[in-house]
Formats: sequence, C-alpha cells, structure tokens
Amino acid sequence: MSLTTEEQSAAAGAKPRSGLDLPALRARLAEQGGQQYWRSLEELADTDEFRSFLQAEFPDQAPHVLDPVGRRTFVKLMGASLALAGVSACTKQPEEKVFPYVNAPEYIVPGEPLYFATAMTLDGVATGLLVESHMGRPTKVEGNPDHPASLGATDLLAQASVLTMYDPDRSQTLRHVGEVQTWRNFSTALAALVATQTGSQGAGLRVLSGTVTSPTLAAQMAALLAKYPKATWHQYQPVTRDAGHAAARVAFGRPLDVRYRFDKADRVLSLDADFLGGGPGMVRYVKDFAARRRVDGGGGRMNRLYVAETSTTNTGATADHRLPLRPAEIVELAIGVARGLGLPVRAPVGLDAHRAWIDAVVADLQTHTGYCVVVAGDSQPAAVHLLAYAMNAALGNENATVVYTEPVAAAPVDQGQSLRELVAAMDAGEVETLLLLDVNPVYDAPVDLDFTTRLGKVGTRIHYGLYYDETAELSHWHIPATHYLESWDDARAFDGTASIVQPLIAPLYDGKAAVEVVAALLGQPDATAHDLVRGTWKAQWNAADFEAEWRKAVHDGVVAGTARQPVTATWVAAPSSWGAGVLPPPPAADEPGLDVVFRPDSSLYDGRFANNGWLQEVPKAITRLTWDNPALIAPATAEKLGLDRGALIEVSVGGRALEVPVWICLLYTSDAADE
Repeated sequence: MSLTTEEQSAAAGAKPRSGLDLPALRARLAEQGGQQYWRSLEELADTDEFRSFLQAEFPDQAPHVLDPVGRRTFVKLMGASLALAGVSACTKQPEEKVFPYVNAPEYIVPGEPLYFATAMTLDGVATGLLVESHMGRPTKVEGNPDHPASLGATDLLAQASVLTMYDPDRSQTLRHVGEVQTWRNFSTALAALVATQTGSQGAGLRVLSGTVTSPTLAAQMAALLAKYPKATWHQYQPVTRDAGHAAARVAFGRPLDVRYRFDKADRVLSLDADFLGGGPGMVRYVKDFAARRRVDGGGGRMNRLYVAETSTTNTGATADHRLPLRPAEIVELAIGVARGLGLPVRAPVGLDAHRAWIDAVVADLQTHTGYCVVVAGDSQPAAVHLLAYAMNAALGNENATVVYTEPVAAAPVDQGQSLRELVAAMDAGEVETLLLLDVNPVYDAPVDLDFTTRLGKVGTRIHYGLYYDETAELSHWHIPATHYLESWDDARAFDGTASIVQPLIAPLYDGKAAVEVVAALLGQPDATAHDLVRGTWKAQWNAADFEAEWRKAVHDGVVAGTARQPVTATWVAAPSSWGAGVLPPPPAADEPGLDVVFRPDSSLYDGRFANNGWLQEVPKAITRLTWDNPALIAPATAEKLGLDRGALIEVSVGGRALEVPVWICLLYTSDAADE
C-alpha cells in the first residue's frame, strides 16, 4: 500500500488533523471501570474539535440549520424517497381498462391496509414476506411468520425494497441499440436469432444468470438445454457459496448445502462467518441464536460464541470471545483447533501468541459434543470449510446441530469457473447470442477477466435487468425487468422451502419477468409469468385439488412440504486421507504490507442497491457510516502509518490502485487487543 504526499508527511511526524492521541485513549480506557459506550473515537477523546463539530451539527435551541444544502436536504430531494408517495407511479401508468364502481369491493376499505404474502430473493434465495398495501399500493414490508426463513422478521434490504420498486431511475422501456422498441419486435428478432441456432443445436447460444432456485426458471433452463444440447448455461454472482460446495465435493463427493441449528447449540465457533449480519438464512439464524441468549426462569442455558475474524462484523460484536486475525491466519487457526480435537492435520504455524485462546476453545467444544457448531464464512477458502465439516463430524454435531441437504440451487456449479469458461468462449468467438439474465458482469466480474473487451466479441448481446446499467449500455437489446412486487414468480428459501411470489401492483413500467424472457427464447413470447408459474406447480400437484392447493400456497406464502430434507453426508475423503493440496502449505514469514479484504456492504450489498437513497443514508453496521465506502483500518495500523480518519490513501494490489478515505475502526472484543 502506498500513501499520498499528505500522509507521507504525517508518517514523518506531522500532527494528525483531528489531533487523536491513540496512546492517550488507551490510557483513558485503562483507568475507567465498568462498561463504557461511545459512538466514535472522537467522542471518546472528547476533544475541543469534536465538541465544536457537535455544536455545529446539532445547535441547541436553533430553529433551523443555516447550511444551504446538507446531506439530509439532499436525501429529501432524492426521487426515490419522494416516489414512495406515488409520484413516480404517475410517470408511466400501465395500459388498462378502467371501470367505475358504485359499491367498492368488500375487501377494500379506504384507510385500512391489506396484507399479502410474497417473497423477495437475493442471489436466488428467497425470504418470505408480508407486504402491506394501501388502496393497491405496496407501502411496508414485514416478515412472514409462517415462512421458515423469516418467522415474522425481516432484514434491511427487504425493508428498503419498496423504495426500489418506486425508483424513477428504473429502466422503463425496451431498447435496441438505444432506440425504444416493443416486446413484439424483440420477440420476432429473438425468434430469428434462435432459428439460426437450430442447425448447430445451439452451439453459439449462451445464457448467463445468477444463482437460480426458482423451480419454474430451472425447468425452463432444462427445457432450453434439451432443445439446444450444445448451448451452455453459465452462472455467476459476486457473492457466492463456491468454497463451501468445493469443500463438500472433496469431503462427500458431491456439493451439499449445510444448515445450522443455532437454537440447539450451546457453543458456537465462527471462523470468519458473519452469520448474524448477512447471507442465506441470516434472519432465521439471528432469531435462533438470540433465543439461546435468553435465560428465563433460571433453568435455561445461555450459549457462548467464539469468533475469529479479519474485519468487524455484527457477529464479532456479539461474541463472548473475539480474536482478530489476518486472513491467512484464519486457516491456521482452523488447523490448530482441528488438531486440538484430534484430527490428523499438520501443526499450525505462527499462532503461538494465541495458543491459550485455541486451547480454551478446544476444551469448551469437547465438553459440549453434539451441542456445538463450527461454522466457516462464505469468503473463506475451501480448506476452512473442509476443516469445519471435519470438526463438526468429530464433535458429533452432524444431524444434531449441523444438517446437510441437497443444494437449494437448481444447478450448483463453481461460479467463478463458469464465468471463466464463458469469457474464454467469448474470446474465441464461439458465442453468437448471449442472454444476460439479471446480471451486471461489466460492473462486478473480476477485473483480470477483462469482461468488457470480451463482451464486444459477441454477435448479439441481450441484457435483462431492473436498471439500464453498465452491462445494458454495452448490449444490443435491453429488456426492463419487473420488480418482485410487480410480477409472479417462485423461489426457494435457504432450507429449500418453495414460495410463490405474488405481485401486489401492476408493473409500473413496461417490464417483463425473467420466466417470460426465457419463455420467449423457447418460442413462447405470449406466455405470462402467472401462467408459467401455475403450470410448474400444476404438473407437481394432484390436478383434482390443484386450485385449492394453489390458493393456499399463494395465501400462506409457503408451499408446504418442499423443504430440503437432511441427507446422510458419507465421507469419501476423511482427514486421514487428505493428500497434498487439500490444506494450504504453511505460510511464509510475515512480509511487509497489509492484507486487503473485500466484503459485501451491509446496506448496498455488492453495489446493486446503490440507487436506493434510504439504504445510502442508513448507518452501516459497526462503523455507523453513511454515503461512503472507506478503507477500514485498525487503530494500531493507523498509528503506525501516521494516518488520520478521513485521509486519502492509495491502496495498490497486483498492480492496480484505488484511492479511498481512511476510517479508523474500533474492533469490538472482550478478551483480545483491538488490533
């Protein structure tokens, strides 16, 4: 990492702008007794500059702030925030016949809300919701108490999703090379393109999507590949579960999903897994974990959480014992704990200072066999997941607190490898028609793949998405997507439970559902999402009872009996048989420089929600930042480099550089140093 000229002078001894004296802060903390709470390092320091800042931002007895345009004023003026009142809905009303009525329908009472069960998907995984509607307009999202993924609760992204639906910056028209076109024109052109693939059995046809759990869309993709056997379906999304599936292939010979029963766990060891802050099943995991933190009547047992992680997370902030480590040290810690549990793995390297922590974790887990959990984070390599699987087996947690199931994804693949294969085919000129289904790889594909250049070699590029984004700008055709509150669909939750996604409002713009786009590719341009989803479930249910079952599933938001059942995870490669390459070699001696860790944002995720003003304004987890994406640096590192909060630094990795501001972040911990 290289520093700007300003920061080089600070490193040489110049006084930081804010005047933070980190050694003095540590001395103050050492003198205080009991729990102390503060919102930032500046508040803890209680400097004159900080008090002046507070007075300027929150002046006592002031009628209003004189600053002409502040952040909150800007937010008030944002279209997405105003649109919730229905302003954007007036921009483009769907074509429809209007019939006046003298007597209103019995279920519509002015001023009284209605509630509808539906589901929102993120990276293909569904969370069941109850959406409040006033006079036909969705206004508020809550969790569906009957849905196993939510149990009546919900998360930040679901709460903000109503604003995304009303966002006036959403794509509103179907385009061809920038010109507005009709669905009929597109379907005609698509039919001609597909006809050219008939002779080659689809050799030049590719589809790129994110993870698919929808039974309807999965059946369509199977039909497409059956019709064009040489076509290829690729999947890629920036936040994947590739590492866990790769570990399962080594351990069990096939990809499996792992679910955790935190409501039954007395002890939990998290290996850089923020299961309380994000990921599939997070809402359910939070409720299950929190239930074991309550001791009612004196007879309950409170769980204990150990966390080893590389950056600050909600899970780490909740930990009873937290150990901050460098990324490479997470693998070594997992090896150390596994070896302590008796697994035949090599000795860890470089963790002598944490031997007491490791020994305490091992002893605690061993006294709670069958009632503990070891969970690895999705961002960790396959070796950490493999060690977690082996430790859970050694502790007797399988089929107790840890359950394996068939994957929720319809076609689980190594998504990184799948994208590389697509890029290679594009580079070789083998891709004649590419359908980009609700993805934005020009923005989020790894930069070393040079996806933008390779995309230019594709004959016909068709993009489908909610926004006219970076990938849409480089595509020949762009099809606006419907929001999940505007169209029918289906999807599976983290445990496999299927949900019917029902709309609460007609599409505000000329959007199409993903299943309608794929239907057009199959030669059914007039098929509707409602009929396609109904058709999928009609083929699975008893035809005589279909209507009753359909109404119940739509009403409840859950398709009964569809959860993935636990399977026996038979080990085909036990730790004793692990050869070279399964676990990484011991790390070399510490090299100069810093580790760079990229994680999904707590409110903007992988960037797809950046146009949602409320999500930009909501304080981020731990840091409480808004409207920014800085480099989080621990106090000791900032002190060593002479950095101050807000300073600009240049982060250089692999010959590529990024200029970002610094945020000195306290690492919450109960028994470890803050560095």
